[in-house]
Amino acid sequence: MIAIISVVLGIKKHSMRIRPLYIFILFLLFVSCKSSQRSAEGIVSINPYSYTGEKRTVSENGAVVSAHTLASEVGVSILKKGGNAFDAAIATQFALAVVYPGAGNLGGGGFLVGRNAEGKLISIDYREKAPGLAHRDMYIDKDGKADTDKSQNGHLSSGVPGTVAGLFETMQYAKLPLKDLISPAIELAEKGFAISKNEAASLNGLQFALKKQNTVMPVFVKNIPWKAGDTLVQKDLANTLKRILEKGAAGFYEGETARLIVEEMKRGHGIISLDDLKNYKAKQRAPHIFNYKGYTIIGMSMPSSGGVLLHQMMKMVEDRNIASMGFHSTAAVQLMTEAERRAYADRAEYMGDADFYKVPVDMLTNDVYLQQRMKNYDPAKATPSSEVGPGVLVAAESEETTHLSVIDKDGNAVAVTTTLNNGYGSRTVVGGAGFFMNDEMDDFSIKPGVPNLYGAVGGEANAIQPGKRMLSSMTPTIVLKDNKPFLVVGTPGGTTIPTQVFQTLVNIIDFNLSTTDAVYKPKFHHQWLPDLFYFEKGFPESAVTALQKMGYTTRLRGAIGRTEVIKVLPDGKFEAVADNRGEDAAAGW
Repeated sequence: MIAIISVVLGIKKHSMRIRPLYIFILFLLFVSCKSSQRSAEGIVSINPYSYTGEKRTVSENGAVVSAHTLASEVGVSILKKGGNAFDAAIATQFALAVVYPGAGNLGGGGFLVGRNAEGKLISIDYREKAPGLAHRDMYIDKDGKADTDKSQNGHLSSGVPGTVAGLFETMQYAKLPLKDLISPAIELAEKGFAISKNEAASLNGLQFALKKQNTVMPVFVKNIPWKAGDTLVQKDLANTLKRILEKGAAGFYEGETARLIVEEMKRGHGIISLDDLKNYKAKQRAPHIFNYKGYTIIGMSMPSSGGVLLHQMMKMVEDRNIASMGFHSTAAVQLMTEAERRAYADRAEYMGDADFYKVPVDMLTNDVYLQQRMKNYDPAKATPSSEVGPGVLVAAESEETTHLSVIDKDGNAVAVTTTLNNGYGSRTVVGGAGFFMNDEMDDFSIKPGVPNLYGAVGGEANAIQPGKRMLSSMTPTIVLKDNKPFLVVGTPGGTTIPTQVFQTLVNIIDFNLSTTDAVYKPKFHHQWLPDLFYFEKGFPESAVTALQKMGYTTRLRGAIGRTEVIKVLPDGKFEAVADNRGEDAAAGW
């Protein structure tokens, strides 16, 4: 640039009438350079109007895997800027709130499991809470029946959102200022980005629900169908993000944004109040940690059931030499299914928010107890769920969640799972604020024995109480090998989340599958009730037939989860794999 200035200003042979033309050209060049610089500070090298993502990368300095190409690229840009994995996780979440409105969010909640460069293990709970006016029977009609429409759709289905509080709780482990982490999301919301064919179809399929559930029509409503390549601009969301940048968490939980949320609630007969928002706090929890065949598994504790379920399932199969049975063999699949069945029966009876209900975690994960749970396991036949109740103790999530995995060269590793519950949550956008609210109240047991959106049942442990966090299936997980990060993993998928993390870990640790095969190969799922063995397209027909002969009721279903994995290779490089079940993307440098 200096050279160009010297040349232009040093021109002596041209007349004074020509010289202004050079100066004008110089001005245009200068503006162009500044514009490129601003772009580099925001989304770096990716064009938000024309982009493609990678499913697998191998990199030396760091990697991010998330549900959207733009979000993954934002995360990597933060690593390149000198941020660590926690910085990248925060920036990626803000970006997902813009580019992945079906599950990325400001109006939902989630969990973070992390390990910093010094080896400290971290878990942050920013699960939504029941509002202060919530009560146990709020979804029971005058005839005593559960009204699941009210718990799954519209304003009354929303819990107090925790995502923004969780991001600020994470900031203590980050290095860069908030402006660096939130600016790419603001730019994407304000200037827009091109949507894909699948995203267009999703928004088109949502139009009726949006018109039904919203009191102020959001930008997602369109008179003509959305199509691939359309630009989605979200000015209201950009302004909400700017308020967060200006005032921190108070820019969401107090002031203008809080007012907009409460006004939206009042228009649609929701019950979230200004006090509910102001009093929300994210919580640091002790991670749920256990060992499996020499590996240290770090998961989330209550109110996420994921860590305990993963512990139970892996320990139920640990001593049975599953590797010798073979991947996708009938014997291995049946063993894992029976472990899943028993763990989910315990989930229904014993698991909930430990701040409100004494969850017997130590007893549920006791080795003797888990051996006892498998005592009636028969490798030759199904054990009907009617015969597998919760264990006897010695003493008394559409699946539109989203997961991201991040790692950096200094040894920081972060697994984050967040959710709105159903796809687009309650289908309600906060008027003037531009973001979807969750429908997480359905994750409570709204009535004992009544299944929620994902077929899960529950009882007293997960009953509705004001201020209580609803039970979750989210399972962000980090695996250590020789006390160093080996795997960073998680997935969306409602109640299928723990079983998919379980299968992914067994695929890698026991069956020695490649990371891509561990993620891409067909998955299966059982959750006690309903008593069904679910499997994906491409699952071995021989195994399905054999299971049917054993007495299993099988059912083919659509894609199960969207698993995001980062594996540390023997040479220290990072292999990042994004699930091929969606438009997820891996990025690294």
